[in-house]
Amino acid sequence: MTTRNNDSSTDARLDDKTDEQHIEMVHTNERVPGHNNYYEKDGLRTMGDEVDHEHEPKMTKRRMMSLVAMAFLWTGSQIPVYLFGGVPPYIYRDIGGADRWIWFVLANLLSLASVCPFVGSLSDLLGRRYVAIIGASFLVLGMIVASTAQTMNTLICGMTFAGVGAGINELTALAVTSELAPTAKRGKYVAILVFSIIPFCPSVLWGQLIASHSSWRYCGLFCGLWAFTGLVLTAIFYYPPPRTNSAGMSRREILAQIDYVGGFLSISGMLLFMMGMQWGGYQYPWSSAHVLAPLILGAVLIISFLLWEAFGAKNPMFPKRISQVGSILTCTLIITFISGANFFSILMFWPTQAFNVYGHDPVGVGIRGIPVGFGILAGAFIALWALSAFRGNNKTILVVASILMTAGCGGLACGRADNLSTLWGILIVASLGIGGIVVPASVMTTIVCPDDLIATVTALTLSIRVIGGSIGYCVYYNVFLSKFTPAAVYYIGGTLAKAGVTDSAVIEETIVLTGASLLEEIQTLPGIAGNPALYQAVVVAGQVAYAEAYKWVYYVSIAFGGVSIIAALFLGDISKYMDDHVAVVM
Repeated sequence: MTTRNNDSSTDARLDDKTDEQHIEMVHTNERVPGHNNYYEKDGLRTMGDEVDHEHEPKMTKRRMMSLVAMAFLWTGSQIPVYLFGGVPPYIYRDIGGADRWIWFVLANLLSLASVCPFVGSLSDLLGRRYVAIIGASFLVLGMIVASTAQTMNTLICGMTFAGVGAGINELTALAVTSELAPTAKRGKYVAILVFSIIPFCPSVLWGQLIASHSSWRYCGLFCGLWAFTGLVLTAIFYYPPPRTNSAGMSRREILAQIDYVGGFLSISGMLLFMMGMQWGGYQYPWSSAHVLAPLILGAVLIISFLLWEAFGAKNPMFPKRISQVGSILTCTLIITFISGANFFSILMFWPTQAFNVYGHDPVGVGIRGIPVGFGILAGAFIALWALSAFRGNNKTILVVASILMTAGCGGLACGRADNLSTLWGILIVASLGIGGIVVPASVMTTIVCPDDLIATVTALTLSIRVIGGSIGYCVYYNVFLSKFTPAAVYYIGGTLAKAGVTDSAVIEETIVLTGASLLEEIQTLPGIAGNPALYQAVVVAGQVAYAEAYKWVYYVSIAFGGVSIIAALFLGDISKYMDDHVAVVM
């Protein structure tokens, strides 16, 4: 059922009110008989949260600074992984842990994905303000621990705390910005929010310059200060309207609404399952207890969570009302999952490829990462703006984005150690496609879902994206490792053998150091020390071996992209939800 209100006098009344008066007015709305989340006052109808989502209120100082605070929370949730992820060799050369450095990235992303579903429902129940402040506090704490770490395990711990804060802040920023925008303009509002990341698009360059000229620890200091600024702005300026979900309830009644069992099952289940996935084939054999125990236990907990949500929970984290949008949500979640996998193929592999295949010069490595950052930003901005400008057309937007993502990621397989110039355009195509899906798909779900469940649905899409990315990374890394090891033995071992270095221990150590990107240490090995020509030949052989392995990652990404294209073709139309006077689903 859809309803529209064309009363121009209502527009005038709304335009004359301040934010505070507007909040007071909509909070006194009366519930329409027969509908749980549908309100009406003076002919004005709202959905779910008793706030008018039809009209755009005046841009008061408080409203503007609330949006600025959300921009700080949004960028603060992104930049720790971007900056630290661009300088791993500097980090493990300083504090050790070359065999497990990838976990400081994975710990951040897995903790992010694990807390999101629980935090989403909590945010919809209690409101965004205190949840956002808690998230920013976790980010500050995480950056303090990470930037002062003396061992890799401590750094991983700090990034885990930061991941919790990042998950809270990313979904809160998206949900609050969507709430502050009229439904028809949510795409534009979120596009501007995403555009705030533009100073950090060259994050690999910034990270490389900071780490090479001073210390990688300053990356953590900067991220901590940025998160603290967002915390302060949120505390001062952001005061959301009262939640109808908890209106009239005592504190005890509100706490009783929280699905603690679902939160425990979802967080522990996803963490254990993804830990097992990441350990398998990387640090431990798939058949080992170290992999099978968390993998099986995590799967059991996830299944238990699904059963609990369906049959046991009195107040489930994901209310059944979400299913009202049916196939649109299902297809969008599939596309989000796939885009997460391909997003990781670029985010996690291209910076290392730019370093390992094309040289270690900090400026050069940073410049090679610029097309990715700006391409993803441009893709997200264009898709979000088109979503509002064309009143939907979500199928066309996601089909085009999926095709660009698949073609671009697959095209990177042509990369060799001697053809970097041919990859610039391909990188831009891939990044545009990924950007056109990663955030827009999430915003599409907020448009079709009930307004009082915005954070819950945003959390679901964010978790699905990160889980897809983690599974994708697991697949990609195992493929990469299976191809790099024999290629390294062939090219590096062959180069050393031709030079007369036949000691298997020296050859193995050379391959291990090449795999860890610690090329300077190779110059000290017996048979290579004092022989610059041989050292350079070994470096070139390593670059060729890396190039041979990376291309298989991009071949695999084509399969993921194909599924995304098919899912996009089956998307339903959301234009009926984007009329100037919002359409309401019953």
